[in-house]
Amino acid sequence: MAGRLLVRCTRLFFSASSLAPAASVAPFVQVQRAQGWSSFVSVRQIHEKRQENKSTKNQFYHAQSKLDELLDKALVPEDVLLAWKKHGGNGNQAARTLVSWRVLKMKNKSKPGQEDLLDERLQDLIHSIRQQISTVWNKMLVPVLPTLWLMDFPSSDLTLNSVQAEILFRITKLTPKNLTSLVVHGVDRKDERDQLIVNNCVKQLELRWTEISDVKTICVLLSKGQHLPPMLMERLDNKALEVAEKFSVEEICKVCLSLAFIGRRSVPLLRGLSYHLLRRPSYEFTTPLIMDLAYAYGKLNFHQSQVFQRMASELLPRVPALRPVDVTRYAKSLGFLKWLNIPLFEAIAEHYIDKSHEYSTAQICNLIMTFSRLGFQTSKGEEFYKKVHAALEGCLFTLEPFLLTDVVWALCVLQQAKDHYILPLAQREHAAKLSEGTPVRVKTYHQKLLHIMTTLYLEHQGSSEPAASLLAMSVPSNPDSTILLSPLQISLRKVLLHLVGQRTEALRTGVQTVYGWTIEVEVVVDSENRPIDLSTLEAPYLLSGGGDQPLPAGAQRVAFLAWEYPNFCSKTHDLLGRFKMMKRHLQLAGFIIVEVPYYEWLELKTEGQTLAYLKGKIGKSIAEDMAK
Repeated sequence: MAGRLLVRCTRLFFSASSLAPAASVAPFVQVQRAQGWSSFVSVRQIHEKRQENKSTKNQFYHAQSKLDELLDKALVPEDVLLAWKKHGGNGNQAARTLVSWRVLKMKNKSKPGQEDLLDERLQDLIHSIRQQISTVWNKMLVPVLPTLWLMDFPSSDLTLNSVQAEILFRITKLTPKNLTSLVVHGVDRKDERDQLIVNNCVKQLELRWTEISDVKTICVLLSKGQHLPPMLMERLDNKALEVAEKFSVEEICKVCLSLAFIGRRSVPLLRGLSYHLLRRPSYEFTTPLIMDLAYAYGKLNFHQSQVFQRMASELLPRVPALRPVDVTRYAKSLGFLKWLNIPLFEAIAEHYIDKSHEYSTAQICNLIMTFSRLGFQTSKGEEFYKKVHAALEGCLFTLEPFLLTDVVWALCVLQQAKDHYILPLAQREHAAKLSEGTPVRVKTYHQKLLHIMTTLYLEHQGSSEPAASLLAMSVPSNPDSTILLSPLQISLRKVLLHLVGQRTEALRTGVQTVYGWTIEVEVVVDSENRPIDLSTLEAPYLLSGGGDQPLPAGAQRVAFLAWEYPNFCSKTHDLLGRFKMMKRHLQLAGFIIVEVPYYEWLELKTEGQTLAYLKGKIGKSIAEDMAK
């Protein structure tokens, strides 16, 4: 600052002297000299002095010693220690040598430890750092501390304490990148001093978050979000959104993966990244990046159809050249997102047909479960499933019980399950194996087992499995008070109650069947489509069995199914595989299905419209059933 001020004063003085007469300038100069000012130097002399200082500074920073050259060429830790023993150096060079030794040690898959301290060369290194700690640059000092942590130095060690104290002293001078490195390496440390360093680093990052500019630092900090304060995480989101325009596809992918690893679903940031992602050129969309992006979006359950379509269009021509692990990984991610692209999934099915011998059992299982989730039936189904059955024949029952249940259930959804796949699962020993885990998991798998038994009972004619086995394995129904109803369910029940003339005995709501499916509303209509009392009628599909009177001649059981937005594939009106199987099972059980999708129901504004809509639906469904 003093140098700059002197230069400006000199310029002003000489410009004033060139404009004023000599007689007027002379007294001014004399006064200044009388007050003790030194003689002014010329602007050229000052400029030359600054250039000389700059040259000296650059020479100090960039000149490499013989030790530095050897460290750059070192391939193994021993090369580093030999270079130090031969040439030695100051404290800063000792710190660089120690860090280089640790890096090479980790590259060779050998963790530094206390046993390495038996080497006198390493002891000399550490001694030099401790004696000249004040001369070590920040860039070298910061990685020294994680090295000492890796070597399990005791908390009372003098070298460790010196490094900790020096870092705390310089904490405000460290760059955001240095602070981030200390946070990442020290976040799990239990020592009080280490925690103090990490807390101070986090505080500095909170205060200086505007200085963070590089993508790597942002990604690393986001990946440690569970250890950072919420305010800092929000600022990191804002920072990432601020610089997102400059991100490449690879950098956008890194940010998305960082969010996925900690489960942080920051919708504004993901929307911003998706916007900029769509504007990147095609050559940046490499296959590994597409795989990682699909995984991140699936993990965060973030739906962005334009991004999915772009990834599918970029990947479709490359599918034949993909490895099976990449195919199943990408398909699984799209399955989680409930996003079905017919051309892409046809290409995936074709890939399996051509390279089925390269697929492992786990990859086949993942592919089948993804197809079942989306309810996808390939146009080459016969050839595809022929290879699937051939691959599963010898290894299906070697799978662990939960995976075995998932795979057979998926085959039931796709209508590809064979009797000898299902019968072993009907044994009570298998049901007992599914009783381990959380109550929610146990209930989910018992319901899947019910669906599998229902498939055997309803779809495989001639099966020896009696309906009694379904009753024995049925999951107890939940009382209505514990179920949170959606607006569609509430309004549908209300309108149907009005339709039957407020007679509660003429309809059932939330019907839990022995097949593992829940019917939203059940109504029985006579031959003229008028609702009749169903409380006294036999109902073999109920746990209680219903009443004792048979169904009157010409009467029909009508099941109303309310389809919500999550029941469909993303951005389509195609039901997911699970609900396609539900509809199929209830039809086989003797019900006439009346589907009430959310997108049709939302268009009805008045009660009269809803009544007319339901009456028309009932008549149409009965007419279609009679036409079969």
